[in-house]
Amino acid sequence: MFLAKINVTLKPTVNDPQGTTVLGGLKSLGFNSVKDVRVGKFLEVKVDETDPSKARSVVNDMCEKLLANPVIEQYSVELVEDPG
Repeated sequence: MFLAKINVTLKPTVNDPQGTTVLGGLKSLGFNSVKDVRVGKFLEVKVDETDPSKARSVVNDMCEKLLANPVIEQYSVELVEDPG
């Protein structure tokens, strides 16, 4: 079994209105050294596979079909063995 740690973020060329709002909030709280904020999502998915290549393939397929919008988002996957 593997645990996939997935980070999904907007592509750099896509505007991030939520990030802009968070940036404004941080600046209003006095965090003036913050220059940019990008907001994304983090997911953990347990995959019942024994082969790491197969597990990665399954997770990539999940990301392409549901977890990320490949038109405007990019994702990265860290795969770790999970004994449970």
